[in-house]
Amino acid sequence: MAKVVVVHGIGQQFLGPAQMHREVAPALRDGVRLADGPTPAAEDIACAFYGDLYFEKGTRSADLPPWDETDVEDGLEMELLMAWWEQAALVDPAVLPPEQEGTRGLLGFGVAQMLRFELVRSALDALAGSRFFGKVSDRSLIFTLKQVRRYLTEPELRLAAQARVADEIGDDTRVLVAHSLGSVVAYEALCAHPEWPVTDFVTLGSPLGLQGIVFDRLLPGPVDGVGGWPGPVRRWTNVADPGDIVAVVNELATRFGDGVRDERITNGTRMHDLTRYLSAPKTGAAIGLPLR
Repeated sequence: MAKVVVVHGIGQQFLGPAQMHREVAPALRDGVRLADGPTPAAEDIACAFYGDLYFEKGTRSADLPPWDETDVEDGLEMELLMAWWEQAALVDPAVLPPEQEGTRGLLGFGVAQMLRFELVRSALDALAGSRFFGKVSDRSLIFTLKQVRRYLTEPELRLAAQARVADEIGDDTRVLVAHSLGSVVAYEALCAHPEWPVTDFVTLGSPLGLQGIVFDRLLPGPVDGVGGWPGPVRRWTNVADPGDIVAVVNELATRFGDGVRDERITNGTRMHDLTRYLSAPKTGAAIGLPLR
């Protein structure tokens, strides 16, 4: 089995493990090489893929539904959209914050349904004008919101995604690298399997620290405001680009304790891109350390 397992995040649902490996393995190997680490062979890297679980079998090539602002659900989807909008406004001068859009604050649960639709439309338009989401359609952005919501609220999907990670873990696996929503999947899988031989956890662009939306919905849940340690892991390195609005909380040590080593990098205009994260020397150093 592979020494390094990589778990993808949001927006990868149209790929597969073989396609993902072709993109991920070279970037990961370059990152380790730039950090002067022992570069793993391509066959020592595996990809845990769960994106297809969001589709009914045999329907993945179909077009996404014609979603618009009326399809963003109250609760988790709305809260996540507002959190992204607020964070985009903090890191991108071109994005006006919600207060300046005439939306009566972040989330007015008592307003009429039509006003809620206007709020969602304003959020989608604001994110469409941001550097981060500029090329993403409304349908894709709404699908991303629904991916996060479904993972956190549908037990069968949650367990199936974690099972995909478990399928790639073997006696030789030492490093689990997880991006975006995949860091939530990988974290919960590690907590559920303290017997795994994984010694190092590397999270990239992770939303694990987002309180209320993600952090407080983790299994197992946080105790006294502190998240549990991920099972067998000895070292946890969290890498974030400050411009990555998915990683709203850049420093996970504030949520999971001082055992987390937080690192900051800059991915240029592709703030949330998995391959940019993997090819960064700081990521490479974290991956290469347990391979020495």
